Amino acid sequence: MTEIPQELMHELLKRMHTDISGIKDGRNEIKAELNAMRGTMISMQQDIHNIYGVLSRHEQRLDRIENRLELRELAEAQARFEPNP
Repeated sequence: MTEIPQELMHELLKRMHTDISGIKDGRNEIKAELNAMRGTMISMQQDIHNIYGVLSRHEQRLDRIENRLELRELAEAQARFEPNP
């Protein structure tokens, strides 16, 4: 088996170190991007939750308005059948 000279081994290790360092930097960038995406998704979920809350309040208001209109319509219909003094 042939021996590998020290200089060649040292160069190979330096290249490996540089490559590994680049991989670590890329991994850190990906982590930062994922965290940013996670924050955006959480923000979107909160916005959707708030929209559902607003829609629910509007639905409740519409239900109350419709109920009042039905009561008024019933009272107007009943007034037509009552004798006027």
